[in-house]
Amino acid sequence: MTRFLLRVASLLCLLSAATVHGQAPKQKSPIDYVNPFIGTGGEGHCYPGATVPFGMVQPGPDTRLPEFNKKAFPWCAGYQYADDSIIGFSQTHFSGTGHSDLGDVLIMPFAGSPRIGTADTANRPRFGLPARFSKQGESAQPGYYAVVLQDSKINVEITATNRVAMYKCTYPASDTAGLMLDMTSSIYNYDGKVVWSSVRVENDSTISGYRQTKGWAADRKIFFVMRFSKPFTRYQLTNDETVTYRGFGKQGRVLTNYPEQAGKKVKAYLTFPTRAGESVFVKIALSAVGTDGAMSNLTQELPHWNFDGVRADARRLWEQELSQITVEASEPMVSVKEQETFYTAIYHSKLAPVTYMDVDKRYRGVDGNIHTAANFTNYTIYSLWDTYRAEHPLFTITQPTRVGDMIQSMLAHQEQSVHKLLPVWSFYANETWCMIGYHAVSVIADAYLKGIKNFDTEKAFAAIKQSATCEYYGGLREYMKLGYVAQDVENEGASKTLEYAYDDWTIARMAQALGKKDDYATFLKRAQNYTNVWDKNTGFMRAKKSDGTWNLPFDPIYAQYGGDYTEGNAWQYSWYVPQDVQGLIQLMGGNARFITKLDSLFILKDSSEKYKHVEDISGLIGQYAHGNEPSQHIAYLYNYAGAPWKTQEKIHLIMNNLFSNTPDGICGNEDCGQMSAWYIFSSMGFYPVCPGSLEYVIGTPRLGKVVIRLDSQKTFTIIAKNLSHDNFYIKSATLNGKSLERGYITHQEITSGGELIFTMASKPNKNWAATKEAAPYSLSK
Repeated sequence: MTRFLLRVASLLCLLSAATVHGQAPKQKSPIDYVNPFIGTGGEGHCYPGATVPFGMVQPGPDTRLPEFNKKAFPWCAGYQYADDSIIGFSQTHFSGTGHSDLGDVLIMPFAGSPRIGTADTANRPRFGLPARFSKQGESAQPGYYAVVLQDSKINVEITATNRVAMYKCTYPASDTAGLMLDMTSSIYNYDGKVVWSSVRVENDSTISGYRQTKGWAADRKIFFVMRFSKPFTRYQLTNDETVTYRGFGKQGRVLTNYPEQAGKKVKAYLTFPTRAGESVFVKIALSAVGTDGAMSNLTQELPHWNFDGVRADARRLWEQELSQITVEASEPMVSVKEQETFYTAIYHSKLAPVTYMDVDKRYRGVDGNIHTAANFTNYTIYSLWDTYRAEHPLFTITQPTRVGDMIQSMLAHQEQSVHKLLPVWSFYANETWCMIGYHAVSVIADAYLKGIKNFDTEKAFAAIKQSATCEYYGGLREYMKLGYVAQDVENEGASKTLEYAYDDWTIARMAQALGKKDDYATFLKRAQNYTNVWDKNTGFMRAKKSDGTWNLPFDPIYAQYGGDYTEGNAWQYSWYVPQDVQGLIQLMGGNARFITKLDSLFILKDSSEKYKHVEDISGLIGQYAHGNEPSQHIAYLYNYAGAPWKTQEKIHLIMNNLFSNTPDGICGNEDCGQMSAWYIFSSMGFYPVCPGSLEYVIGTPRLGKVVIRLDSQKTFTIIAKNLSHDNFYIKSATLNGKSLERGYITHQEITSGGELIFTMASKPNKNWAATKEAAPYSLSK
């Protein structure tokens, strides 16, 4: 008891001294609220590995690999939170995609002799070296990941620079500890994925190699250099193929002291003795150019072995990025849960696109050749069907210089492409042609209209026109001839017509700004093609055949891949006219009927049997599917029809029910930052319904006070007075001290700096921003 009292007294003295000297308890910084495990469960498809903002490497754990044709889509990022074993740690990962690839250069530390060198492949793991782990032994922060492998008692820690992954493996005492390299493992696995691979032992602490894969990307090449802080005393190179390559041995043969192995199923085992608690560091540099590029990345970007220093540098980079938008309110105005959800959304929004060039600025282009990014940073991973909606508009506020580099990367892609088209869904020098539209034009036009011009604008506009007039792409021949994509010629005709019309409107806007009158007239007319797929009898946008008749049969709830709509149904897609919502309202019979139908969307019974095979339809509230992009603007459309208070209700409902700070806290694929960008904008109180309009439609703020720090050193502050769980309606608003009576703010109002203040209430103010003049931009307004 005496010792206990002495300890209490000592503690009180320390607290008293801290108070006397004015030392306040250390406040959390934004990075402390980030939880990389959010979205790693359910349909989020996120990974918890270590990376820096927009970093070229994303090292982290793979718990299972999706098998081709087996619908293992939860493992698109190689990791699912519910799993309890890790097969290894690969160096590249997608963030939140609905399709899989990458998972390059998988490694796994071991202590003891792994099962190698035997023809009995049934007793060896197909990929990696599976090891059990527990959630109590796993942790992650931006730029850092750690896990204890239960069976071997090896503690694995990971951090990274832009192009180099760094591992700290702390071993138990073992005469045969080491590390396995698996060149066969990929996130998108099936026989034939690896076209060719090679591993070369350079010396007793360095190996290099490459592989060429054919997965989602048809022809992808990745090179690496791996360096150890402790020399390995023995190495073994194997090839598990049934064929024999001259000079490289037979199936299952262990090639001890033979310095090179090549083939389609190559693995390497590097062993060394370890003391209990000894840490061995491993650096892995990647390149798309060659092993010489990987070596330069390694030696120039990470010449030392200071793991803690690299981790601290990664943390500083993340602190800088996360401080661009900060929450400056405390409970009860904003909960810890909400801050964790918000800051993790900001974190996820900066995981793609990723750097795609070496330190000497060389990169591999879509033509397969090596190019140099002379005056820009080259980026890859463009999930444009998703990210043009909110992710790229968010970048125009927080990353204007980087936006110009991204556009230059897109223009380089277009120039190298045999089709001379802008990227659609591209990564690592490959175009997948996944999804629809030519939405790179929206990204470019929106940026240009917002004053971002650190790219060749004439070259950009020529590329835009080429992408929008390529007759053999996605039914454009019929679209330009008939005014719609004919379903009997090209599937998903309804969706393609609607999305092409929006893209065309952004082209018209840019043409007008450039003084190109003929182009403006042409694309403005095309922007109204949405009217050609409106069926007044059913009240839905529908697919039409080349003879002008509607495609049959028709059920507004039914959905299938390759049907009339893209990953959705008529209920979800009939609202996609962001460039002319007023025109859509007129087609539907005016404000009252529009609102009634919009209300029905959110309450219509979930008939999941009719779209159970379209797994992208998720996050459902009635027929509203927030888990996929076509629905994500819809709740904001009440603003156009004189009922902003209903938008406030629906946004509050969506954020309350479909987002949280848990592993399954994202209601659908995170999609390279798009889902997170929706949450960031919506939490601040506005959203870019129509990129290119230069407007953000007001919803309802979720955070008491948010500050956006702009490149100009100015700030834009959003304050929500009287905000609470029940007070989510906007009673009134002011912008820079003046009453704001419209349902939108402009990009210039944000970037000029200022203060937007909402006064919140528990009951709706049905008169606020309800006039026709207060509605956001529409082509028909």
